[in-house]
Amino acid sequence: MKILITGVAGFIGFHLASSLLGENHQIVGIDNLNDYYEQSLKEDRLVILKNHCKFSFYQVDLKNKAAVDQVFETHRPDYVVNLAAQAGVRYSITNPYAYLDSNLVGFMNMLEACRNYPVEHLLYASSSSVYGGNKQVPFSTDHNVDHPVSLYAATKKANELMAHTYSHLFNIPTTGLRFFTVYGPYGRPDMAYFSFVQDILAGKPIKVFNHGKMKRDFTYIDDIVACISKLIDKIPIANQNWDERENDLSSSFAPYKIYNIGNNSPVELMRFITILEDQLGIKAEKIYMDMQPGDVLITYADISDLEKDIGFRPVTSIEEGLAKFVKWFKEYYKIDQ
Repeated sequence: MKILITGVAGFIGFHLASSLLGENHQIVGIDNLNDYYEQSLKEDRLVILKNHCKFSFYQVDLKNKAAVDQVFETHRPDYVVNLAAQAGVRYSITNPYAYLDSNLVGFMNMLEACRNYPVEHLLYASSSSVYGGNKQVPFSTDHNVDHPVSLYAATKKANELMAHTYSHLFNIPTTGLRFFTVYGPYGRPDMAYFSFVQDILAGKPIKVFNHGKMKRDFTYIDDIVACISKLIDKIPIANQNWDERENDLSSSFAPYKIYNIGNNSPVELMRFITILEDQLGIKAEKIYMDMQPGDVLITYADISDLEKDIGFRPVTSIEEGLAKFVKWFKEYYKIDQ
């Protein structure tokens, strides 16, 4: 298959591209290599990908419609996995316009490209953040998601609405991937688990928000990649008889589908920190902080439709996943401990 992956130098994009290249697929990668976090990490991911003869890379910003269209014109991909986005809940409070450019204008350009250069399937990153202030857990794709608590979450909900419109108007099969907290080697330095390890090894105190009284559905990167790979050719089919009073809200009268991509097993933040301390052999000094604006108390994914549709369940325990991350971190940053 010829698969275009946006955000290919990002955390999930890099791992997905590596896996698909290993299966002999042709990968066209797009990334703008922005400076939201250390660019050297993105460049190192790209070095690995460029070792594959079936990998092509374009440094393109998705808000540049002409450049996006040129890549589609040149390569005519069969499938598209749109992972490029401005990430980060807290960053969206101080830099809101970055989210409009990347997550709305950029996604619009991807939808238009998929319309003008027809593809078999568009998969795109959404987020567990769309569940906002919801109290009922585990979060189900059947739940209402009209109460976001960050602009980041609002842009992801907007992506789902935009995708549905294009699925309906132009018969583009789209699948939204509501990712729950993803972690693992070559991860994002802005994520808590990454900065925790960084600070603990440097002898610095770590900030523990909401006094540690939060739970996250941490999902290891290999499980995420295995799931996306199975979904690429799981093309949504329109249900002409769809009725919101009777059918599930993650499907539609259009060729449209939404999935939660999570672990279905939330971990309390303090337990998470304890596991990290055990892996590092160092006790962390902790500064207990109040809840940050835009944060939520718990994320917890109902993944029953993934089990039903593609037979998928994550297999990596939090202990195993964090052990692999710590091992990578020490090797990558050349820490001899």
